[in-house]
Amino acid sequence: MMRLDKFLADAGVGTRSEIKKLVRGGKIVVNNETARKPEQKVEPQTDRIFAEGKEISYEKFIYYLFHKPAGCVTAKQDKKDKTVMDFFPEDLKKKLAPVGRLDKDTEGLLLLTNDGSLTHRLLSPAYHVEKTYFAKLDTAVPEKAAELFSQGVDIGDEKLTLPAKLCILSENEAELTISEGRFHQVKRMFHAVGCNVIYLKRLSMGNLKLGDLKKGEYRKLTAEELLVLQESAEHKGEE
Repeated sequence: MMRLDKFLADAGVGTRSEIKKLVRGGKIVVNNETARKPEQKVEPQTDRIFAEGKEISYEKFIYYLFHKPAGCVTAKQDKKDKTVMDFFPEDLKKKLAPVGRLDKDTEGLLLLTNDGSLTHRLLSPAYHVEKTYFAKLDTAVPEKAAELFSQGVDIGDEKLTLPAKLCILSENEAELTISEGRFHQVKRMFHAVGCNVIYLKRLSMGNLKLGDLKKGEYRKLTAEELLVLQESAEHKGEE
């Protein structure tokens, strides 16, 4: 059981003060009865709750896959640039936060959620969640790059990168799969073998695939995607 005003606030209906006004105005209905007190107890899983005629469902955790376009920053807010959150409606903006980050000029898959535990597991170096990127380079990718990346390369940090998988698609196009997330890592890895990245797009993260989702669009994770992602993160953390 939980308070009605907390349920409605968590569901994105409004602030506690806004919800009090709705209750006073007779705009909230619980199981066909008009709610009289914001502190009224409700059962989120079984009670039918309406706000201004719209049924409100409760999800403790929500998960969205977003196709980030270039030109926006991965942040909750920014004084100068458009953020990834600006593509979402206000009710979701309040709840969601990006899992990790993509550079301003990088496109592709970005996961957003309010599940702090899963976010921690996905970002923790201990879990080694794989991420695949498509890259266009300003020059031909050296044939030796695949072997070097598989061994780990020096990108100027104290340690070499973890082993990564490189698939050369054409003279200056490749897909790179890494299992860590250091600062500008993909760009620095290619730079280490004499190439500069001129276009970068994240295609996948764990079992999540960008697929045909268009730039600036988002969708909820399916139950199957979420289950596999959670199991994968738990399993990798035990290795």
